[in-house]
Amino acid sequence: MPAPVLVTTEWLEAHLDDPAVKVIEVLASDESSDYADGHVPGAVRWFWKGALWHETDREFPAPDEMARRLGGADIREGDTIVLYGGLIQFATYAFWVLKMNGHPDVRMLDGSRRKWLAEGRPLEVEPPRTEPAEYRPQPADQSSRVGRDDVRAHLDALGRLLLDVRTPEEYAGERVGVAPGPDHGAERSGRIPGSVHLFFRELLNEDDTFRDEQALRKALDGVGVTAGSGRETVVYCRLSHRATLAWFVMRYLLGFEDVRVYDGSWTEWGSIVGFPIER
Repeated sequence: MPAPVLVTTEWLEAHLDDPAVKVIEVLASDESSDYADGHVPGAVRWFWKGALWHETDREFPAPDEMARRLGGADIREGDTIVLYGGLIQFATYAFWVLKMNGHPDVRMLDGSRRKWLAEGRPLEVEPPRTEPAEYRPQPADQSSRVGRDDVRAHLDALGRLLLDVRTPEEYAGERVGVAPGPDHGAERSGRIPGSVHLFFRELLNEDDTFRDEQALRKALDGVGVTAGSGRETVVYCRLSHRATLAWFVMRYLLGFEDVRVYDGSWTEWGSIVGFPIER
């Protein structure tokens, strides 16, 4: 029976001394002070772009490069990786990238940083002392990823549903970025034609834990995303972080098989010359 992909705060605290359990805090900003202010004991710090993107290209690291990065964090291919972050969607993004790079055992901390802090669980302010480990590259699988040309070619396909998980304002074309932050991230506002909407926070409780299975299925059923429908679901947001959270829910918590992430999401689609939009 496969290991659960969600671990509780209780489970993680009980396994902090397990040398085969490696914890990573994924930061949304390289300037964030969250990690330095206090992190799960033993957790290493990953800024999402630096850890999960190619050094220069808007692409993901090749398996040998990801192996080098994981080994540099004292992680071996047989270890259990537990991910969390101040913004949970950056941790699900890391989960997505690590699974594409073939790491066998990746898990999410249910409730992420918010629940850990709220419960007063132990914190450290100093980074852990790590020694480089040997990590053998794993077979890559990018079948959960879809590109812009594929999305455009299937806009009218009966066998595909496009799911937009941004805020209602973004979906309606009132904003490009998330309020109250700067309104930027693409040249145009709007949505991909034919897409349905479900705000990603509808999949989470207030404490950043995932809602129970019945509530998750009800939320998705409400916008036509149902298991066994015979339709593939392609999910997107602005830069695909929130999309990976919905993908994680559908693929790993509900068992959907035909779900993929449009990697470029609205940041790409809303800036491409000649690509259609709706408002």
